[in-house]
Amino acid sequence: MALNAKATQEFMPIKEVRDGIVVLKDGGLRAIVLANSINLSLKSSEEQRATILQFQNFLNTLDFSVQICAQSRRLDIRPYLFMLEGRMKVQNETLLKLQTREYIEFVRNFTESVAIMTKSFFVVVPYTHTNFKQSTGVLGRLFGRRNKEEQKLAEQVDFEEKRSQLEQRVSVIEQGLGRCGINSAQLGTEEVVEMFYKVFNPGELEGKIKLEG
Repeated sequence: MALNAKATQEFMPIKEVRDGIVVLKDGGLRAIVLANSINLSLKSSEEQRATILQFQNFLNTLDFSVQICAQSRRLDIRPYLFMLEGRMKVQNETLLKLQTREYIEFVRNFTESVAIMTKSFFVVVPYTHTNFKQSTGVLGRLFGRRNKEEQKLAEQVDFEEKRSQLEQRVSVIEQGLGRCGINSAQLGTEEVVEMFYKVFNPGELEGKIKLEG
């Protein structure tokens, strides 16, 4: 398992996740915006055309590239069943306790026979700019310690400048999606890490939640 994890990290272009922003090894930044979905089939023909046209206009107004990713995963119903088990234990009414247990069994059997999928939609917003480079040569060797401190400060300034530009792009994305009737929000650090963990470890959480029978 350790060897597989190390191999995966070597292929990942991600250096770190800082303040909800993905920092790539080449110095580029990425923000990840989670967007909800809308059901066009529930809208009238006029509303469908208006929504599609608005989304088309939104894409045409962008002066930078984005990636739109859809993640489809089987819904893990175990936490919900675990919560119901806990409520059933503290239930004093015999009839309600029986009904809760029957409901738990119904949900468990139904989800085991039918694959219930959940979809998540992400917009990856990029920003890339020239990085500061550390001094080399004779002066670099003579004043290496000071240059390292200056390099660290320069990298922080570079990050803040790029983050400011990236946040402006994120704002453009969120406002454009809002005009299409799509709610969105930028992921924080923990949410980004969790998202990538689930992507690279799709079956890692299986079996970790036990329901008491």
